[in-house]
Amino acid sequence: MDQDSHCTAERELLEAADKFTTFSTTSPSDEDQNQPKAEISCQARKESPEKDKLQDSNASLSPNSSMTTKELQEYWRNEKRQCRQVKLLFEIPSTRIVEHHLSKYVMYKIIILQTGSFDSNKSVIERRYSDFEKLHRNLLEEFSEEMEDVTFPKKTLTGNFTEEVINERKLAFKDYLRLIYSMKYIRRSKKFIDFLTKPELQEAYGCLRGGQYTKALEILLEVIGLQERLTRGNPVAVVPTLCAIVVCQKDLENPASAFEYGEKALSCLHVHTSHKYYIPLLETMITLAYELGKDFLSLQEKLEEWKAKKDPIRILTLKELAVREYVQ
Repeated sequence: MDQDSHCTAERELLEAADKFTTFSTTSPSDEDQNQPKAEISCQARKESPEKDKLQDSNASLSPNSSMTTKELQEYWRNEKRQCRQVKLLFEIPSTRIVEHHLSKYVMYKIIILQTGSFDSNKSVIERRYSDFEKLHRNLLEEFSEEMEDVTFPKKTLTGNFTEEVINERKLAFKDYLRLIYSMKYIRRSKKFIDFLTKPELQEAYGCLRGGQYTKALEILLEVIGLQERLTRGNPVAVVPTLCAIVVCQKDLENPASAFEYGEKALSCLHVHTSHKYYIPLLETMITLAYELGKDFLSLQEKLEEWKAKKDPIRILTLKELAVREYVQ
């Protein structure tokens, strides 16, 4: 390939990359129309240091770049892969009728899938009509304007357990979740996130308080993936769950796994050293690092640095903090 052809190919690739960046940006008008939108998983682009790196990369890929056409194609392929659009999809494939003493109700199985990434994990939860109804009331209190055109399936005096009514509600609840998730402020709200995660978390913490660490851990590991997807951009929100996993793993004598999740929790708190979990987590991580033969001096230095700045007060242990979560 001659020099002119080589330069032309590079310019075409750069133009294509610019179009890709433009296409990946959500316009404000889309949000106003309440259309389902994707969260861009490439959060680093929103931070100035990474943005500067990207600009530097673009600058280096000028027509005079020494990269071959094949190398440029691979470069932009990797860029596109890193900025793959991410969103959650809701499916309600089945139901079951529950009869408990004098009550009878329908449980709707909700499968939550993540698209636009290589992560194929899915979350499965169950909710009944009254759970959806409570969510709707709570959202109306805070988001009355956004919810004005959102319809909710009404209760019926009879026929609630007929196949026809149940199937209609399955479709209605699926559309309902899809619609409210498409609204940015609602999908980020505590009320919506609690609807999808709180019942399972309450059960898990109940097991933890009762010393049923295996059962608690099983539930927590199911919830944490969904919680991370729902709180994208707010990593501190998952710290209590990560720390509860650390407590369970530690008490089940799995120090390596406990340390792994502890590192995740610490990374979420690196700029939130005043968080109530920070020091108890540091102390636990020092113990785990010592047990595993890992370097604990850097963790010890952080602990001493924090203690030097604060008045000496009694700090709860990580386990003491965990058992207090979701106590009514």
